[in-house]
Amino acid sequence: MALVSNTFFDSVKMIAAEKGIPEDDVFNAVEESLVRAAEKFFHSKDFFGDFQAQMDRDSGEFHVYALKTVVPEVEEEDLEISLEEAQALNPDAAEGDTLWLPQDTTHLGRIAAQAAKQVLVQKVREAERDRVYTDFFSRIGEIVVAEVKRFEKNSIVCEVDRVEAMLRRSEILRGDRFDKGQRIRVVITQVDKSAKEPQIHVSRTDPRLLINLFDSEVPEIHDGTVVIKSCVREAGDRAKVAVHSVDPDVDPVGSCVGLKGSRVQAIIRELKNEKIDIVRYDEDPTKYIANALNPARTQKVTVVDPDRRRVEVIVEDDQLSVAIGKRGQNVRLAAKLTGWNIDVRSDTEKRQETINAMESVLPDSPPSVVEERSPASAFLDELGDVEGLNEQIIENLSKAGFHDAKSLYTVTVEQLLNVGGVDQELAFRLIDALHERFDG
Repeated sequence: MALVSNTFFDSVKMIAAEKGIPEDDVFNAVEESLVRAAEKFFHSKDFFGDFQAQMDRDSGEFHVYALKTVVPEVEEEDLEISLEEAQALNPDAAEGDTLWLPQDTTHLGRIAAQAAKQVLVQKVREAERDRVYTDFFSRIGEIVVAEVKRFEKNSIVCEVDRVEAMLRRSEILRGDRFDKGQRIRVVITQVDKSAKEPQIHVSRTDPRLLINLFDSEVPEIHDGTVVIKSCVREAGDRAKVAVHSVDPDVDPVGSCVGLKGSRVQAIIRELKNEKIDIVRYDEDPTKYIANALNPARTQKVTVVDPDRRRVEVIVEDDQLSVAIGKRGQNVRLAAKLTGWNIDVRSDTEKRQETINAMESVLPDSPPSVVEERSPASAFLDELGDVEGLNEQIIENLSKAGFHDAKSLYTVTVEQLLNVGGVDQELAFRLIDALHERFDG
């Protein structure tokens, strides 16, 4: 028998109570450590038996036992004991029983104290992480005020309710500039139970931040009269929010804008002048899509393929660039907001297409002599001279679903890099040529 010092033993019990750690968890872990220590100590003396340890929950006394099976004839001395020897120790012993034989623990007292200390530190750390996870998991999506504590290479470490939180630099807005000690509004996006780094992850780019800002600024949203149906962002640049009123007498867009734009302007200031389009939601997808393309005015929205959720939108010529937006941003955000693939076309382009279709079916139309040109040649004519663009790459673009220059207008660099033969430099040259062609 040996004893862990009373002072240390009392400290273990006190800290376990303060941190909400069950005492049995600590004792069980210490007993496991004692078993490992006994194996290491006794195995060094050429004894390779199985061990078990017990610690008294009140006094701190502990015992280590070697476990041996009672057999008629011993073959493995480390694991077995003869029936005769066993009955000398315990008259009730029978063949097949397991005897617990006390071992000398004189040399294990210091090891027991060290094991208890290590286990306690580990258990405290695990308990803290469990507490943080329990406290914050239900708060994912909630806006909190975080205090900037320090700056690291790829992140900013903040403090939320006395717990460290990580704000990655990829999750801040383009105009964000923070000082140590500054208090900022963020949204909780993730709580990790196992990570060694801060468990709580926060963001300034997540759409939920915008949704919660509207909830705090617009009473009609907070009380449920106005509902945010969808929200998409290209953080720091532009966002679209679709709203719907459950009360026909309440204007959802007007409620969100506020008197002279006071409500939405407060949110825009918080998001470093991010432009926000407030869109009226409609159950009719054609009306919803028309609203989503705001500020562009649409002439007609036609569902082309309901299964693939594709629509064609016709706008006046002077509204084409507005509907598409700079680098395709407006139509891209509208597509994300509504969940429909949107093909925007000008009125002139659509009328010409209709004329061409009619001419092709007129029986008396004279045959025209037109030089047959490959799709690749037409593609090249549309884009102009783009260095590195050849017929093979155009064929690969076509296989990827991009059949003409217009279909590429809203493409991203990442999408282009998935097309065979397109490297990053060619992707940028293509995008520049597209925007020179359509924005210019």
